Amino acid sequence: MFTHVMIGSNDLEQARSFYDATFVALGGKSGEMDARGRLIYAHEGGRLMITKPIDGKPATAANGGTIGIAAASPEHVLAWHAAGIAHGGTAIESPPAERPNGAFVAYLRDPDGNKLTVRSQPTK
Repeated sequence: MFTHVMIGSNDLEQARSFYDATFVALGGKSGEMDARGRLIYAHEGGRLMITKPIDGKPATAANGGTIGIAAASPEHVLAWHAAGIAHGGTAIESPPAERPNGAFVAYLRDPDGNKLTVRSQPTK
């Protein structure tokens, strides 16, 4: 359904440090900067793009919005969470844990305040 998700950042180098670490923890690659100054992450058919807002105003996080990212295993979820904390992210909600449906999830806010979750499929 979606081709990509684009979020704003006030500090692209800080965003790059956070997202490079978290995507590498999931088995992905570091981001690439395009000719327009947007940071782009491509992984398993999905794209996350990070940019300074084109209107020149400060980037703000969506109130009520969450970006969900797939992980291959609970170990990848834990690695993603640890890498995010180590690179300026903030742990939110509950600690990484298995949900009643068997999925293993973790939540962080990136350095710009965007809410992210990573989820591995149920193992049951």
